[in-house]
Amino acid sequence: MNNIPNFSILGQDNSRLFENAAETSSENRRLLPELASHKAFSQVFQKDRLTVGLIAPFKGYPDSPFPNIEDLGETAALAEKLGFAALWLRDVPFYDPNFGDVGQGLDPFVALGYLAAKTQNIAIGTAGLVSPLREPIHIAKAAASAEVLTGGRFILGLSSGDRPVEYPAFKADFDNRAERFRESWDMIRTLTTQDFPKFDGTHYGSLNGNIGFIPKIPHRLPMVAIGRARQELGWLANTADAWIWHGVNPKDTAKIVNTLKELNQDGHWRPFGYANWVELSENPDEPAKLYNNIYLRGGSKGLLEFWQQQKEQGLAHTTINLKPNRRPVAETLQDLAENALAKL
Repeated sequence: MNNIPNFSILGQDNSRLFENAAETSSENRRLLPELASHKAFSQVFQKDRLTVGLIAPFKGYPDSPFPNIEDLGETAALAEKLGFAALWLRDVPFYDPNFGDVGQGLDPFVALGYLAAKTQNIAIGTAGLVSPLREPIHIAKAAASAEVLTGGRFILGLSSGDRPVEYPAFKADFDNRAERFRESWDMIRTLTTQDFPKFDGTHYGSLNGNIGFIPKIPHRLPMVAIGRARQELGWLANTADAWIWHGVNPKDTAKIVNTLKELNQDGHWRPFGYANWVELSENPDEPAKLYNNIYLRGGSKGLLEFWQQQKEQGLAHTTINLKPNRRPVAETLQDLAENALAKL
């Protein structure tokens, strides 16, 4: 097996966060109506289903932190054709040798525009924009623009960032990123829902209602928390439209889903998903094995069995990063589509 990527989350035990979670009733909570009618969000998050997304560049590059992106658009189009639910783009402004991965290596919104032009229906999201390193007005402007130009195929995923080395370059405080994440979130929500927004900022600017925000979108912009973002579980259960984590012990999935339901106050479903690095074996029958709660290796049928078990625990979406994979990308996606996606 290839070396497991160097993530600080590896080996972290999060089970105690949910050790007191009660088994809740199986009432059939639904998405917020504004989200149930949103093209991308309702495609990715479907009650009693598990959908699978791909993290850019959607293929393996196990021996380098820098992927070859010459076939990025063609690979995205193939993923759409084969039935993957979403394409996710990460926000990595610098190459950190200690981290060893730069994602797609491109600005997420520029890449998003390119992928939108190469595809027709697949959801496209950010996983996630490091909001404490960006002005929320610029995020809102780009997000609303993406939502308009893709015809409702965009999902805004925000994170607090996990690479401390980047913060000094932006002259940003790493220690208060949790507070700035929440303020950025609130300001983006205000900008995208009010014609002449009013907002009192602490870490960012303030709006007094004398200027209008454009472009207008006629519906709720889907906003997803990517990672824990240093937020309380109650915030994730009530403010975020969905939560996509990583480093999750699969034995804890049902506890997490039940905790979110227990803490939710508006009676609507807040979907939970997580990300894994995936190495697909050439033997489709090889059982799936999870290393450090994030690195998943197995054959396509083995992965199907693993995902079916997670689906039964309430997992709504899994997004996979194929960086450690060594098989050709078309062969990999075809195998996953035929032996896993089609049977979930």
